[in-house]
Amino acid sequence: MGVREGLATEAPPTSPALEVTDLHVAYGQGTRALIGLTLRVDDGQVVALLGANGAGKTTLVRTVTGGLSYYGGSVTAGVVSTHGRPVANSSAVMVRRGVSQVMEGRHVFADLSVAENLLAGGHTCSSKAELQQRYAEVLARFPSLQRRERTAAGYLSGGEQQMLAIGRALMQHPRLLLLDEPSLGLAPVIVGQVRDLILELNEGGTTILLIEQNVAMALEVSRRAYVVERGRVVREGSSDELAGDDAIHRAYLGISEAVS
Repeated sequence: MGVREGLATEAPPTSPALEVTDLHVAYGQGTRALIGLTLRVDDGQVVALLGANGAGKTTLVRTVTGGLSYYGGSVTAGVVSTHGRPVANSSAVMVRRGVSQVMEGRHVFADLSVAENLLAGGHTCSSKAELQQRYAEVLARFPSLQRRERTAAGYLSGGEQQMLAIGRALMQHPRLLLLDEPSLGLAPVIVGQVRDLILELNEGGTTILLIEQNVAMALEVSRRAYVVERGRVVREGSSDELAGDDAIHRAYLGISEAVS
């Protein structure tokens, strides 16, 4: 069975987990970062957003998570909604709605312990019992973190820090998880662990938008993919279609043609 065959296959709902329509975003006095970008992520899917540095991927994440204005950006046109509701201009509100982000570069609290980092992610829990339950579930998912509960995050390896960043986001029990370059700077064996974790989370019902430069890994775990260049979607389709596209292979995989 191929990797993607095990992914959740729920029928698309009336309101998708994420819908972006003709989105235009600018920074400052008019530097355009996104130009007419349109995409859709249905519930139960892993969808990949591919492109080089500066293509506009992180800007989209900032827009979806409500943090765009913090970076001096603004939506000049278009609509972004999650589960049928327009995106709020507040990261806190979006987290409460079930949208969580793992930022590029991990951004763990280096001076805090693994336990403290995870508990900081549980601020949306409505009770101490719920917080403790989510904490126990996350540690059970990441045995390496469980062994290092009291270790300061700054002393973890890069792979452990990535797992901690994902674990912290899972403390919020997200309906939609945005993973921004989760494989960046990691050894191949750790990238494989990240890939397996994405599959596991999706099989458990979490919808994922995967923002990646590692095109091979992203197409392996996703069902649908969008390729962004200079703020525009230039290709879209099923991951199988893009994985078999010679132009994608030449541009992003460094080989002359797709392997049949």
